[in-house]
Amino acid sequence: MRPFEIGLVLPLWDSFEDGATSRWVDVRNLALRAEELGFDTVWVPDELLWRPTDDDPQGWWEAVATAGAVAAATSRVKVGTWILSALHRNPAITAKAVETIDEISGGRFVFGLGSGHAGPQAHAFGLPEDHVYARFAEALEIILPLLRGGRADFEGTFHAARDLKQRPVGPRPGGIPIMIGAKGPKMLRLAALHADIWSWFAEERSELAELGPRLAALEAACVVVDRDPGTIGKSAGVVIEPTSASGPDALGTPIRGSAAEIADVLRGFGAAGFTNVEVIVSPPTLASVDAMAPVLELLDAG
Repeated sequence: MRPFEIGLVLPLWDSFEDGATSRWVDVRNLALRAEELGFDTVWVPDELLWRPTDDDPQGWWEAVATAGAVAAATSRVKVGTWILSALHRNPAITAKAVETIDEISGGRFVFGLGSGHAGPQAHAFGLPEDHVYARFAEALEIILPLLRGGRADFEGTFHAARDLKQRPVGPRPGGIPIMIGAKGPKMLRLAALHADIWSWFAEERSELAELGPRLAALEAACVVVDRDPGTIGKSAGVVIEPTSASGPDALGTPIRGSAAEIADVLRGFGAAGFTNVEVIVSPPTLASVDAMAPVLELLDAG
């Protein structure tokens, strides 16, 4: 019995190494292979345009469109957004997109949502660059009632929904799982209040030493709002390098080693209280995904 759910983050970005574009056919093949191998979820990340340098932007495919395509291409594996930026989108239309993807997937969608972050990409696209937390808090006042109750009526400083009904609805009215990405105290409080699953990712090293304190902060936030920490899922995003091929450490130092060594590290996350581990394989190739097969087998064996 696998001690936690394990997901694969699909590479929607231009290569960190040589700038090569990740094509839809490659993304689809990785999703299908992940489904075949027994990953619990395939995750679609949400960014727009990274600028490592002013002259060399790194492109990303759009997340909502890709999530719908992945949902249509797969049949069993859960499909999720990791993590959809509320800053980029109208909240009511976001809720409609989520309901639509859940319909396409036949009830397999996991809605990962975060505040997003202002910066060069927000500026380049003409998106808001201020009050990021306040905009997110207001977005929840629309998104949560629409997805969980089918109706929203809210007038805020940044967002509004006026006697708005969620029509049509997909196969799970009120039941789409909501995962909130949260790091700071205010965001952790919102996750503790509202999320089915909380999520954060390794920023420097894919180790429990980095992510364990994040989990402790989430559990403390649950206590403050009088929520049993055992009622919320806890997701850790890590990078794994499962083959001898090395990818760049652009997303932090990865987990390396044999299948048994990688499985032992992941078991440590489960023992610490994480219910979900989301994996970016490095390099993001079919060979890397295939190399995760023995890791999954070891985790299934206990």
